[in-house]
Amino acid sequence: MAPMRFMTWNVHGTFNLNPKFDLEGVCSVIRKWSPDVVALQEVDSRSRTDDPFAKLARVVGDHRVHAKSIVTEDGDYGQMLMSRLPFSGVPEIVDVSYREREPRRAIAAGLLTPFGDVRVVATHLGLSIHERHAQAQALVSLVKPERTVVLGDFNDWFWVKSVRRVLAQVCPNRTRLRTFPAHLPLLRLDRIYATRDSRFDKVWTDEEARAYSDHLPVIADIAI
Repeated sequence: MAPMRFMTWNVHGTFNLNPKFDLEGVCSVIRKWSPDVVALQEVDSRSRTDDPFAKLARVVGDHRVHAKSIVTEDGDYGQMLMSRLPFSGVPEIVDVSYREREPRRAIAAGLLTPFGDVRVVATHLGLSIHERHAQAQALVSLVKPERTVVLGDFNDWFWVKSVRRVLAQVCPNRTRLRTFPAHLPLLRLDRIYATRDSRFDKVWTDEEARAYSDHLPVIADIAI
C-alpha cells in the first residue's frame, strides 16, 4: 500500500520576523516535500496588509479549513489543515480551550483516499500541564478506533500528565523528532500520532525551515 505523506509545522515567528516577509519561504518548504496533508499552526494575519491564510491555502491543493482562535479588526490568528484529497464531509472545528487560557481549537476531518476514509485531527495545544492534559482528553474523543492520524504542536515536554500518555491509549504510534527551538532543537513539541493500524515508513524534518520559524516541521510517510 502506498503511504500518505503528512506534515505538521508551527510557523511561529514567520509573520513577525519581518513585516515585509512575503511567505514564499514557508510555501517553498511545503512545496519541496509535496505532502498530501499539512497542518500549520500560528498562522497570523494581524498587522499585515496581505492574507497569509489565503496565500497558504493555495500551496497544497483545493481542500482546506481554517480554525481561527483569535479574530480581531486587525487580522486573525489560528491554524490550518490543508489536503490534496477531498474531505468526506464538512470538517469539524472543536473548541478545546481551557478555562481562561488562550483559545485553542482542533480540526477533525475525514479524507476520501483511494483506499478508503482516513480521519485526521489537527491541533495546537496549550502551555500549561493541566491545560494540555484536559485538551488531550478532548482529542481522544475525536479519534476513531482505526485509520486516524493526529498531528500538530502539542507543547508537550513533561511526562507528568503528558499528552503522549493520554494519546497512547488510542494512537500508540508517534514521531519523536526534536523540533524546538529550530536552531538547536531540544524539545519534541511537534508530533504526528497514528492509530495502531498505521505504519510509519519514514519520518524526518527539514533544517532549512529554521530560516522561517522557531519550530522545525515534522514530515512522515504513513501506510494506513
